[in-house]
Amino acid sequence: MKIALIGHGAIAAYVAANLPANTQLTGAICRPGREAAAHEALSVVPALSVADLPERPDLLVDCAGHAGLRAHGLAALAAGIEVLSVSVGALADAGFCAELEAAARAGGTRLCLASGAIGALDALSAAATGQGLAVTYTGRKPPQGWRGSRAEEVLDLEALAGPVTHFSGTAREAAQAYPKNANVAAAVALAGAGLDATRAELIADPGVTANIHEIAAEGSFGRFRFQIEGLPLPGNPRSSALTALSLLAALRQRQATIRI
Repeated sequence: MKIALIGHGAIAAYVAANLPANTQLTGAICRPGREAAAHEALSVVPALSVADLPERPDLLVDCAGHAGLRAHGLAALAAGIEVLSVSVGALADAGFCAELEAAARAGGTRLCLASGAIGALDALSAAATGQGLAVTYTGRKPPQGWRGSRAEEVLDLEALAGPVTHFSGTAREAAQAYPKNANVAAAVALAGAGLDATRAELIADPGVTANIHEIAAEGSFGRFRFQIEGLPLPGNPRSSALTALSLLAALRQRQATIRI
C-alpha cells in the first residue's frame, strides 16, 4: 500500500518511522516554504498539493490538523483517493462536512476518521443504535495545555489555584471554538449521539499533569464511563502519543484479513 502524508510534524514523523509491513511512504504535502523541513523530517520528496505528489497514493493520511484537511482533503477525495484523518473537529463545520461528502461521492471513495486520543468509540457507536443515548465528554488538561486557545480569553492560566471549567456547551461548539483542542469531543459526538446532542465540558486543572479525556454515556443499553490519561509523543508535549498510534492502527486494520 502506497501512502502520502499531509504534514511533517511530530505525528507525521512518528507515523513515517513506524509504518506497518507492506506500507510505503511515497510523498508528503507541506505548506509553501516548508519543503526543506518536510524532506528533513520524512526523507521523501515534498509536494504542495495532491496533484504535485510524485506518485498517486492509495491513501492520503492527514496529520496536519484542520487546515491540512481543508486545504487538501477535497482534492484528494474528488480524485478518488481515500483519506484517513485525525482532524475530526473540522467536520463540526456543517458546510465543509457536506463538501467532503460530496467530494467522496464524486470520487467514489471515502473519508475515514481515526479515533485519535480517545477510546471506547466502538461501544459508543453500538450504543447509538439503541434508544435514549445521552453522552457527555469532559476534557481536562493542565493550564499549559490550553495555551493558544480561547481559554486564555476567560482565564488567567498562570493564576489558577484549582480546576476551572472554561467551556460548557455542545460538542459542535467545542470543536469550532477550540479547533486545536477539541478533536476528541467531535470524535465522541460523531461516534455516538451527534455533534449537537453531545455535551462537552473543557477544564483547566493545575492539579493534573496529563491530558484526561472522559466519556459518560447512558441509554437503553445501560451506562458506561470511560477515562484515559493521555501522554504526549516523546519530545513533543503538544502531540498526543495515542493520536499517532491510532493512525498506525488504522493502517494495519486497512490491510487486515480479520478485523475487530
